[in-house]
Parts: sequence; C-alpha cells; structure tokens
Amino acid sequence: MSRLLDALGLGWMGVRGRPGRTVMSAIGISLGIATLILVTAIPASGQAQLDERLNQLGADVLVAQAADASPGAGVSLPRAAAAMVRRIGPVRAASGVANLNVAVLRTGLSDPNLTAGISALAASPDLLDSVHGHVAVGSFLNAATERLPAVVLGATAAAWLGITTLDPRHPVQIMVGHTWLTVVGILAPMPLTPELEQAVFVGWGTARSSFHAGGHPTVIYLRAVESQITAVSDVLPATLDPQLPGLISVSRPSDALAAKQATQSTFAGLFLGLSAVALIVGGIGVANTMIVSVLERRREIGLRRALGATRADIRLQFLSEAVLLAVLGGAIGIAIGMLGAAGYALARHWPIELPLTAITGGAAGATLIGVLAGLYPAIRASRLYPTEALASV
Repeated sequence: MSRLLDALGLGWMGVRGRPGRTVMSAIGISLGIATLILVTAIPASGQAQLDERLNQLGADVLVAQAADASPGAGVSLPRAAAAMVRRIGPVRAASGVANLNVAVLRTGLSDPNLTAGISALAASPDLLDSVHGHVAVGSFLNAATERLPAVVLGATAAAWLGITTLDPRHPVQIMVGHTWLTVVGILAPMPLTPELEQAVFVGWGTARSSFHAGGHPTVIYLRAVESQITAVSDVLPATLDPQLPGLISVSRPSDALAAKQATQSTFAGLFLGLSAVALIVGGIGVANTMIVSVLERRREIGLRRALGATRADIRLQFLSEAVLLAVLGGAIGIAIGMLGAAGYALARHWPIELPLTAITGGAAGATLIGVLAGLYPAIRASRLYPTEALASV
C-alpha cells in the first residue's frame, strides 16, 4: 500500500511540475468525457420532460376507427360502439364522434378554402372526459344544448375562424353546412388529439335533425387503465367488429410524441462516436506527453534505479502519473458536462437528469484511457539501465 502511495505522490509531482503540458494533455480527455455526459444527460432530461408532459396530457388514450372511414367506403362502427367499449373492464371512459362531411364557414360569404381543414363532428357530452379535454371559453355540449343549434369549437378551428372570445350579450354564429349554429364554447388545446383541435362539435340530436346523421360513429376515443393499455388495444377490434376485426385500426396518440422524441435521440449515437474520438485523441495526447516525459527525465530514472528503485517501481510511477493526468482531465470533463447539461435543461424548462451511469462511466473511461496511454511509456521507462540513463545526460 505504501508503495502505491509513494508512486501516486511521485506521479502527482510529475503532473503538477508541468502545468502547461498537463492542461494541454487533459483537454482531449475533458472534451470526450464532457461530450459523453452531455449526450446522455440531455436526452435523459428530455425523456423526463416528455414523461411529465404525457402524464399531464394523458398517456392512457386510445383511438379506434374503421380502417377506411372515408365517405362511401361502406365501413362504419355500430351505433352502440361507445357503450360496447365501456364494457371492457379496464376502460374508464369512451365516446364516439361522427364526421358530418359538411363545410364550416364563418359567414355565408366566406371562402370555403379558408376553412377547408375544419371538420364538423357529431359528439356527445362525455367526449372531453375520454380525451382529457378542457373548455377554455364558455361550455361544452350538455343535455340541454345537445339537441339545440349549438356548436363548440376546437382551439385551432376557433383560431382559423377568427373567434377567440365569447360574449353572451352578443352571440356568435357560424354556418355548418347550410345551418346557422350558435357558438357556446371554445376548447383548450389538446396536443394528443390534434384532429379534435381542428373540429367543431354539435350534439347528436342536432346532427340527426339538421344533418341527417345516421347515428353511427366514425371514431371512438377512450381512456383505459394505463397498465392495461396494450391488453385493451388487443381486444378492441374484436369488440367493435367481431366478424371483421381486421377492419378496425387502433392507435395510441401518446406514441406519436414518444416516437418524435426517439427520432430526436438518434443523434445521440453520433455524439457518442465523437466523444469516443475525443477520448482516443486525448489518450494519444497523454501517451505522447508521457513518452516525452520519459525522454526528459532519463537522469531522474537513472538516479532512482541507482538508488535501488526496481523496474516495477519505475513502471508504477509513470503509470500513476498517466492515470492521474487522465483522471484530472476526466474530472474537469465531468464537471463541464454536468454544468452544460444542467444549464441546457434549465434553459428549456426541463427537469435536470444526470444519469449516475454516465458519471461513473466517464470516470471509469478516463481511468482506462490513462492506464492504456501510460502503459507503453511506463514500460519503456522501466527498461532503461541506470548506467545508460546517466550516461545519456
């Protein structure tokens, strides 16, 4: 143990005695370790923020619809589809909507092309509970307005129509198909179901009386126990269409956000490769520094050998110096990486996540680089004979 402590003491003297060379040699390793920390901590913070956002939005939503729900396709869901889905044990709420396939206009003179992306949907009052929706202004459909000429706007549809506020003293009307309907509410954004943001909603009673809707929903939205989402998704097609379950498609909106995050994380592999290159360059720099150090300190090596130091003592001294040099660079790189990752997360208002595996891996990587980089110079130094080392001075 004392032998190792003596070697570490001598190694530290070698590192401290050449500060300029030490800094230049440690830069490569610092950059490599800092990059390693950044490319693991930043995606971890992004994932934590995504998980937090999904928890707020609701990662327990499923959407089921006929594989071909276009007009005239001949494929529709049963009228009691929502009730059938609610009978599945883990399902907490379910509601169906039907596309009325009519134009939505701000006035009778409006250009239809300006609102071509707005859908008119027949909906029931329990829709918002099935999609974690909220009303921003006014109210949603209820038992009273479901049969009246009332309409609720999605957030994007309201923006396209130029309706942002409602005043009960001055009711706002829009034309849905050829029917004037009074706007009673505007919904808050729903990132998990953007198609609902671009829609306007009328009650099923109004849909039947004014738009001759048949009562068959085209899409079913449901919430289920999150741990049972996969199981519900598996039985949902057969529940909605026992004879032809293959005609029912089921999607999980939260998967779209998760997939987007995954595509953004594909660059992590590239940056990990860059960090590996930086570490290799840093290791070469440490090796070069140690080789030069051996050449410059031949007299010191000769004197130590003449005074009784063994080859193992010389190897351990220079190996310790290389490891200390690499560990110093690694410590600086870890500090830079942690500060950089924390600063980036704070700037993006993300939770700060600093994976312990990345920190310990960075420290272990720096130590390994030091051992590999110092091995050859240490062996070369130990092979110098005392007479040869002293004679060359």
